Amino acid sequence: MIDIDKNISCKSLFLSFFKINAVTFGGGYTIVPVIRDEFVNKRKIINDSEMLDIIAVAQSGPGPMAINTSMLVGYRTKGIKGALTCIFASVLPCIIVISIMYYIYSSISKNPWIKSALECMSGAISAILFINVYQMSKIALSKHKLFGSIIFLFSFLVGYFTNITVIFIIIASGLLGLTYYSILKEA
Repeated sequence: MIDIDKNISCKSLFLSFFKINAVTFGGGYTIVPVIRDEFVNKRKIINDSEMLDIIAVAQSGPGPMAINTSMLVGYRTKGIKGALTCIFASVLPCIIVISIMYYIYSSISKNPWIKSALECMSGAISAILFINVYQMSKIALSKHKLFGSIIFLFSFLVGYFTNITVIFIIIASGLLGLTYYSILKEA
């Protein structure tokens, strides 16, 4: 049974997710820290551990990370009604922006100011991604620092120095983690 929070309304969820998705550029991994800040730090509706679980489930599901995370936060706070509200609030800004861009893209695509703004955004997005990975790793590695650090280093080195597809690295890391934690439970 889901623990539904009575302190937040569906209207408030809609406005929060609409605002977050309307002004955050760069996809799911740049939206996640904003969602985390809003619901873990400011509103204190979700704790860090729950947010890490939501992110893990959102990554493993099909579809965009931002939509999955929004849906799971909505479900966590208001059940099915909250999930549907957050999906709609997350998709609506994209539909609006794409519709506007469809009509004005040809006139702005060659503008040097627009090109510069987009290039600046890519640098900021990289910084946000770095901060997000750092914060998530602090939480994820809090119990098993050595093992988590070895898996991280292994994954990075294999991904950087070989042509092995990332999905196989993720599967191998998951299997190693599953094996390690199974052995820990038995001991």
